[in-house]
Amino acid sequence: MELNEILKGIRPVDPRWIEKARERTARLVMPPRALGRLHEISERLCGIRSTLEPSMGRKAFLVMAGDHGVVEEGVSAYPQQVTGEMVRTFLREGAGINVLARHVGAEVWVVDMGIIPELDPSTLPGGDRLLIHKVAPGTGNMARGPAMHRDQALKSVLTGFHLGSKLMEEGVEVLGTGDMGIGNTTPSTAIASVLTGRDPKEVVGRGTGVDDEGLKRKIRAIERAIEVNRPDPTDGLDVLAKVGGFEIGGIAGCILAGAYHRRPVVIDGLISTAGALIAQSLCPSVTDYLFAGHRSQEPGHQAMLEHLGLEPILDLGMRLGEGTGAALAMGIMEGAVKVFREMLTFDEAGVSDKAP
Repeated sequence: MELNEILKGIRPVDPRWIEKARERTARLVMPPRALGRLHEISERLCGIRSTLEPSMGRKAFLVMAGDHGVVEEGVSAYPQQVTGEMVRTFLREGAGINVLARHVGAEVWVVDMGIIPELDPSTLPGGDRLLIHKVAPGTGNMARGPAMHRDQALKSVLTGFHLGSKLMEEGVEVLGTGDMGIGNTTPSTAIASVLTGRDPKEVVGRGTGVDDEGLKRKIRAIERAIEVNRPDPTDGLDVLAKVGGFEIGGIAGCILAGAYHRRPVVIDGLISTAGALIAQSLCPSVTDYLFAGHRSQEPGHQAMLEHLGLEPILDLGMRLGEGTGAALAMGIMEGAVKVFREMLTFDEAGVSDKAP
């Protein structure tokens, strides 16, 4: 499918289903909306799926991996080789996302969107869960020129869309987004600055833990990237091409897939939310289908969530990425669905409602 065809196929959630869900919530045997935001979560899921029987059955994560040329500017506390090493760890099911995905019964699929090493799935433990869709072996250094060509940006978005679509067509009901890529908080923060209109100094954070000098280098790299490339904030593909990453484009495509197929997508932290900003710039209605798993410690994340109009489900001081916050949030969402479906109404329980 071409991008324009995808965008034309996305419709906002029908508010009538949310209202029907609210009417059922009002009849549940408890004081009005006594479980707070759990009700909003279940009602939004009803609206997304156009049903009063929402389900959190098959859950899956697409962990998008990519390398970044801007690492040359000294913006990360870890060497670039860690990207490929962590991909191998995901496949061995030994990373944070693997542990927390198991906890909530979600699958983990890893996608090589553009890492430097050439990995052969047939030779790796767990290689059947590695999907090779390499756009290129890492982006260019955005501080000195565009991160990628526009056609590569489009390819990354379409790849994410088709991978997300395939999982949904195979029965996945809830999709989570994850990421891996040394240096990727730098392009994500650049995207945040461009699309929220905030100064880079307001939104930049320490990422994997850079020291004060590293933080200064990171700010300079982002400022230089925006000055050199002049990304157009009205054109999400232009922003992605000039200051983005292949995995960020892939995440944006996953989000478009959720909206197209009317499935909820749970986004993780800074990098996933950068993908959400790109997706929203292409199609504002996608936010109807998004749940923000958590609020990251990265200062730019709050600005991004505010721009998207999303309230995070959790706020635990997390900053790992990989999809970990989204995985934990899926457990909360599943609880919300069970309350909505399994709790008795006042009539069913034989309990007196409020006094007239």
